[in-house]
Amino acid sequence: MAPEAWLRVLAPVVIGLLVLGGWEWLVRAREIPPYILPGPIAIAQALVRDWGTLSASLLVTLKTTGLALLVAAALGLLLAVAFAQSRIVELSLFPYAVILQVTPIVAIAPLIIIWVNDVTLSLLICAWIVAFFPILSNTTVGLNSTDHNLLDLFRLYGASRWQVLWRLRLPTAMPFFLAGLRISGGLALIGAIVAEFVAGTGGNASGLAYRILEAGYQLQIPRMFAALVLVSGTGIAIFLALSLLSHLLLRRWHESAMGGGERR
Repeated sequence: MAPEAWLRVLAPVVIGLLVLGGWEWLVRAREIPPYILPGPIAIAQALVRDWGTLSASLLVTLKTTGLALLVAAALGLLLAVAFAQSRIVELSLFPYAVILQVTPIVAIAPLIIIWVNDVTLSLLICAWIVAFFPILSNTTVGLNSTDHNLLDLFRLYGASRWQVLWRLRLPTAMPFFLAGLRISGGLALIGAIVAEFVAGTGGNASGLAYRILEAGYQLQIPRMFAALVLVSGTGIAIFLALSLLSHLLLRRWHESAMGGGERR
């Protein structure tokens, strides 16, 4: 492994261990009770003890997040292509996409849950709303960033609109789309958690947000922190997976994934 790769792994790990060690020391030195601030060891113990319940809830939240991201990616890409093909369509619909983005999901989630007579579908819609705009916006920028000289060359050779889109515009927009996808991955998880908080659904089909609420009501603060650790870890895993996907798709032809920078 190259020195830079080792640094990329070891530097965050060392910082994380120092923070966790300082946290545990502070809790023990000040004798802070666990119902106010549990230490990392107590949180780890709660995570192991309640893994069965928390892991089942994690799968529920992951299902909502994955479906929302998939729908957001598909609709965002299709709508961005429509925007690139018609300026009228872009001017007509893009403002409404902006409205979806700037409207707080916390404010409209209760309405969606009331209007949609299906809890799972309402959670999916809430998560999709949060994840949709970055993909649409980034992909639209990418499609509109095609080199005009290459466009003129394609027209000179008599390429059809479909050929220009498939062979020129979409490859140009690919890095932008993948960047939007990385952003939307975390946002879809946030949207799913917020929707679960608003819905407050319990039982076997409840997500991690309900487990956090449940632990708070019962003053099981280590369990609450354990659920939060799972949420954060899931967000990190989603980002790393999408970053790996982006690297694999771009590493042979795009500068952003080929490396060779001069930063220190």
